[in-house]
Amino acid sequence: MMASAQISRVSGVSRGASIREILDRALAGKRLGDDDATLLIECPDRDLDALMSAAAELRDRGKGRDVTYSRKVFLPVTNLCRDRCTYCTFRKDPGDPGAWTMMPTEIEQWSRRGAELGCKEALMCLGDKPEVAFKSYRETLAGLGVSTTIEYVGRACEIAIDAGLLPHTNAGLMTAAEMRALRPLNASMGLMLENISPRLRTSGGVHQAAPDKDPALRIKMIDEAGALKIPFTTGILLGIGETIAERAKSLTAIRDTHERHGHIQEVIIQNFRAKPEIAMADAPEPDAYDMARAIATARLVLGPSMNVQAPPNLSPNQIELFLNAGINDWGGISPLSKDYVNPEAPWPHIEMLGERCARAGFKLGERLAIYPEYINDEWLDPAIAGRVRTMHRAIQESSVGGEA
Repeated sequence: MMASAQISRVSGVSRGASIREILDRALAGKRLGDDDATLLIECPDRDLDALMSAAAELRDRGKGRDVTYSRKVFLPVTNLCRDRCTYCTFRKDPGDPGAWTMMPTEIEQWSRRGAELGCKEALMCLGDKPEVAFKSYRETLAGLGVSTTIEYVGRACEIAIDAGLLPHTNAGLMTAAEMRALRPLNASMGLMLENISPRLRTSGGVHQAAPDKDPALRIKMIDEAGALKIPFTTGILLGIGETIAERAKSLTAIRDTHERHGHIQEVIIQNFRAKPEIAMADAPEPDAYDMARAIATARLVLGPSMNVQAPPNLSPNQIELFLNAGINDWGGISPLSKDYVNPEAPWPHIEMLGERCARAGFKLGERLAIYPEYINDEWLDPAIAGRVRTMHRAIQESSVGGEA
């Protein structure tokens, strides 16, 4: 198990309800509270099989044995960022080796090449508000004819659409006005909650120097996205110094915002990976069973209809375990661009992933950046609705023809 001083587990027997009682309530459609989720996510080894079996049963009720992925182009628009999270290898300062801002011609070339390779999604990934921190970057934006990073992301989305892709923007904290401006140019958007605990923003915490990682601000943005009818992706990050209870409360916080607006199309359970160049180079990583507990608890907290995802490139040996724990999606996989957030972790080969899913009793299929249940007039902006529907029909026809 994870060797962090901040992670502890108890038997779960002496603290009110038993694990079995909580699982039975979840399977009966009852709403789980923070204490329930904490007991599940810290369950002892002897209860792990029961936890995973209940999560898998709930997943099968809502999703069957279909598991999906999105074929994407990863477009790292800029890796400049004003935040300094102690686990991040993506962010750079201007002048650092490897610092970049993609130019429009590069965005177009990558987008067109991705479309040629069968990609449907353009993932816009970038640092938080670099124009606030760096004068030279503000000058770069001015040279591009824009004043903010979000305005430039809008142009990048237009380029990707012209190349035949559907943008999904993950640009950190955005205002409601910024999201409203990007809605006609995106099939969906996203923001990782990471963790609900403000403790991680205090002195010594992983987010001490990351003002955009204030969980209150992130929940506010996620709520505003729901009010704007934007299909939204969020999730939690395991292993950044959080307690087990804080993991559980992060899942119930996501459930609560989804209950308010119905807009959370998928929840990612992602594991921290240690890298030699980060401040947390010696920090322990969550192990496979930490992940399985979190995945299963997410399924039981979020219910049968939620799409629960785990990145396959960060746990390539745990495909079957994660399926058994209740996921139904593998997220974006790119045949063109690497995972710029975790560059050491290559994407799985889609055909090989499909074979492993099949051996485990699942059928792997392709989806768009927006899930099928959100492809309707309530959630789609009219400006992009026609393109989304056309691409969705093409995927359906390909699936009927026997191609994943």
